[in-house]
Amino acid sequence: MKILSINTENNSLKFSLFDMKDESIITSGLFDRIGLEGSNYTIKYNGEKISQEIEVIDYNDVVRILLEKLIDLEIIKTLDEIDGVGHRIVQGNDKFVESMIIHEDLLKELEGMNNFLSLNNSYNILGIRAFMKYLPNTVMVAVFDTAFHQTMDEEAFLYSVPYKWYKEYGVRKYGFYGTAHKYATNSLKSVLGKENFKLISCYLDMNGSVTAIKNMKSVDTSTGFTALSGIMGGTRSGDIDSSIIPYVMEKEGKNVGEIIDDLNRNSGLLGLSEFSSDMREIISKCDEGDEKALLTRSKYVRRVVDYIAQYYVLLGGVDAISFSGVLGENSVPLRREICEKLACLGIEIDLDANSKMGEQVKISSNSSSVDVYVLPVNEELMIAQETVNKIKNR
Repeated sequence: MKILSINTENNSLKFSLFDMKDESIITSGLFDRIGLEGSNYTIKYNGEKISQEIEVIDYNDVVRILLEKLIDLEIIKTLDEIDGVGHRIVQGNDKFVESMIIHEDLLKELEGMNNFLSLNNSYNILGIRAFMKYLPNTVMVAVFDTAFHQTMDEEAFLYSVPYKWYKEYGVRKYGFYGTAHKYATNSLKSVLGKENFKLISCYLDMNGSVTAIKNMKSVDTSTGFTALSGIMGGTRSGDIDSSIIPYVMEKEGKNVGEIIDDLNRNSGLLGLSEFSSDMREIISKCDEGDEKALLTRSKYVRRVVDYIAQYYVLLGGVDAISFSGVLGENSVPLRREICEKLACLGIEIDLDANSKMGEQVKISSNSSSVDVYVLPVNEELMIAQETVNKIKNR
């Protein structure tokens, strides 16, 4: 069975084609700057990387070209070889607690969602409709980033605001990056050989989150009504006092949308450092003694540690802490600093083990009270797995 995993965002479409017999990747790539000047694609296949600048106006162009290239490059012989297409959907609210086979009524329901992330969903839907146009007989599956977190109870997902806001407007914590956290959870299940464990999953990427997990289920997570809350990100502020918004609106003469845009695009690592949203560049500047870089790095570590400590207490102790995402999997100094801040909980890492990057490894020492793992995530494979399950059980 061959499954396409699709992640459609603003002006980009990322894809991976898997052979699900052994879950091996056949090809992957990216269409970037869709509808903009300098639009291009990159396709990786058989150890080669093919890149070309092309003119694409919309997602229909992208999907048509992608499918043509799969055949032209003899990656597949016919489109019938594609047994299913899994699509990442950012926001499923609390209506979708699992992945769903896509049909017109589902798309209309997604289009009708009215919240801060409806824009993200609109790009996902454009991608879905394009694939439905060119692969009308192929099963399409929606994989929701929010679904994994719908096991949270009311105490966790409700805000201390008028209850009416929740009942009438859907104001509540939804949680995001659920696909990544679910993958990490499944990886630890394979390592431990059991499901009854307590895990704090740290997905540290350009933006990311921390999640408390008990017996394979999300108990609480750092992101909330939108992905803007929680730990700081590359350009996102993370948690702030909401009173800052009207205050800065008045000071700078901006409307609420402009301030939210600043919190999403001009804050986080970029906002504090004033020079980069890339933690690698910030760490490099730290080595040079740059004061803002040192402050930014310390603030990031502190926010992650705050959530780990909070969830350690919530869960009544944990069996494991995991790191994933680009930073979690590859930033040796960040993992070390975070764990050093957690030494009061009896957490200790093995420096040699921690020196490894991008691979699954236990980095805690034998004397550590909590096992600490690096658990690389493959969200595209998780999407493919969900798609196969839905196809087999429909």
